[in-house]
Amino acid sequence: MSNLSAERKAELKRVAESIVAPGKGILAADESTGTIGKRLASIGVENTEENRRLYRQLLFTCDKSIGESLGGVILFHETLYQKDDNGKPFVELIKDLGVNPGIKVDKGIVPLIGDEGTTQGLDGLGERCAQYYKDGCTFAKWRCVIKIDTDRSMPTDVAIQENAQVLARYASICQSNGLVPIVEPEILIDGTHDLATSQKVTERVLSFVYKTLSDHDVYLEGTLLKPNMVTPGQSCPTKADPTEIAVATVTALRRTVPSAMPGITFLSGGQAELESTANLNAINQVDLLRPWALSFSFGRALQASVLKAWGGQKENVAAAQKVLLHRAGMNGLAARGKYEGEQAGSAADQSLFVANHKY
Repeated sequence: MSNLSAERKAELKRVAESIVAPGKGILAADESTGTIGKRLASIGVENTEENRRLYRQLLFTCDKSIGESLGGVILFHETLYQKDDNGKPFVELIKDLGVNPGIKVDKGIVPLIGDEGTTQGLDGLGERCAQYYKDGCTFAKWRCVIKIDTDRSMPTDVAIQENAQVLARYASICQSNGLVPIVEPEILIDGTHDLATSQKVTERVLSFVYKTLSDHDVYLEGTLLKPNMVTPGQSCPTKADPTEIAVATVTALRRTVPSAMPGITFLSGGQAELESTANLNAINQVDLLRPWALSFSFGRALQASVLKAWGGQKENVAAAQKVLLHRAGMNGLAARGKYEGEQAGSAADQSLFVANHKY
């Protein structure tokens, strides 16, 4: 970017590369108050600020070896300013793990046209990013959502273009204020569409996104992409195996994502824990040139078994942390293409799909 100093560019590039260093990915712990409430309800825990704090404390006081598998943690605004039982800020706990603290900065999806939407939160974003940077964050995340419905000719060009513009504006504002932007154009898994349709739409969306990022003079070396894996729709009668998903995903990325990008951190999109790990591993094994780090930015697929192991009970914290270490480690192996499979745990093979998912 012409308005970024050489020093700022170097910092952005360093942070982006550190997040996706070999075998490292992102823990997405940025669920909104309402969404984390649904997660807590699933284990019979009341959605209070203290219970949310206790759960996030469990995540951030894990053994320091988790830093071998995590390069970043995405936080919700409330969580960024919470502290552990000893009064130590969570952001400091995360840094002590050798992990980058990040922040969700969008303010949710709003209607655009028909059943399609766009993401709000650009107003005042510069000031918020400057404050988050001052308060210890090194990167940010913004989620846009695209829906596939071939019967209704969705996604429309209007929706794709609008969301690309929003993502580019957000990315530019983040970089101007010192934060690495994670660009997330999520194509929802909802629907009956097949693998070929998913790949075609993914290529179309990413082409728009990178053209628009270029138009906004966004410094690609200081950004990360958080896309969906290319999979058939959740209700498609024809399923795809990890190899088919890997070929479709990497092919779509090779056709659309510049090699200047340091890394791609896939969202799990409602896949089961073991499913998302196996697919990530296949993506890193496919016999196609992959010029970027291909890693993970998982929320549900890193936390479902952890929540179940914890159950809201203090005496279960150590056991739950052990589960988190394991899941992070398995995904770290998958990010290197070295995952060899595992036995399914209590929640690891259960579908995490939620229709029209919101954070």
